[in-house]
Amino acid sequence: MTDGNLRIVSLIPSGTEILALLGLTDAVVGRSHECDYPPEIQDRPICTQPRLNTQASSSKIHDEVSNLLQNALSIYEIKTDVLEKLQPTHIVTQDQCEVCAVSVSDVEKAVASLTHTAPEIISLKPNLLNEVWADIERVANVFQVDSVKVLENLEARVKIVTQKTQGLSQTEKLPTVACIEWIDPLMAAANWIPELVTLAGGKPLFSITGQPSPQLTWENLITGNPDIIVFMPCGFDLNRTRQEAELLTKNPEWQKLRANQTGRVYITDGNSYFNRPGPRLVESLEMLAEILHPEIFQYGYKGETWELL
Repeated sequence: MTDGNLRIVSLIPSGTEILALLGLTDAVVGRSHECDYPPEIQDRPICTQPRLNTQASSSKIHDEVSNLLQNALSIYEIKTDVLEKLQPTHIVTQDQCEVCAVSVSDVEKAVASLTHTAPEIISLKPNLLNEVWADIERVANVFQVDSVKVLENLEARVKIVTQKTQGLSQTEKLPTVACIEWIDPLMAAANWIPELVTLAGGKPLFSITGQPSPQLTWENLITGNPDIIVFMPCGFDLNRTRQEAELLTKNPEWQKLRANQTGRVYITDGNSYFNRPGPRLVESLEMLAEILHPEIFQYGYKGETWELL
């Protein structure tokens, strides 16, 4: 199939970023309401919408999500009328998290209702960094484009970080790190995040690489008493993360935390970086390296994509 005949709809931001990385931006004819990068993608028709108010507080969003899932409803709807008009040859979606994007079963139902086309569904389900690289290769193979150079570049950047952090455990105690993925209720970030923390020269607390994100109690947080706390709530940018994190600091228990006492609490743009299992996980790793070991790493992300709380 030549480029001119390709009509790709991406229903997940990381998928859109992978397509762009592989030089397929021009073939993308539709996107999800959350696909915002690269910027030139933003003029493509939107094929999904949320069934909840994403501007609500953390606890309200959590309640709405729980209610929808309990009623076996998806959190997002697919605009089948838009899909019908776009006549895609391929749809990129995910099978990783029903809260993050449209589920595969929803896409299959929507595709079954299309009259003119039977697009191929490409579903991504990474839980680890290597699986993200494998997804990039898989998408490249589907569209018969070369992924060798882009993957070599991403892996080389990871290697630069790990070569600098490898010697640390011999010379000093690695800092313990709590990455917070949701604020009310408290949740620790998992999947690929503990792996990134380890690569960046830290010891991840409360979560296991490759596993789903666990809920976290205040008691756990106080007992674990991390050296460093990094906020990266799912779907929130830097400003929204600051608002939410500041609510948490009003809890009287907050004052007991070592990370607070030593001024090592950070906020990040989790929505653009840490929560998206695509190529920008490399930037996420570099940011963590800067946060954990400013004496070794200075990439220049500070103030742009992460800040002190």
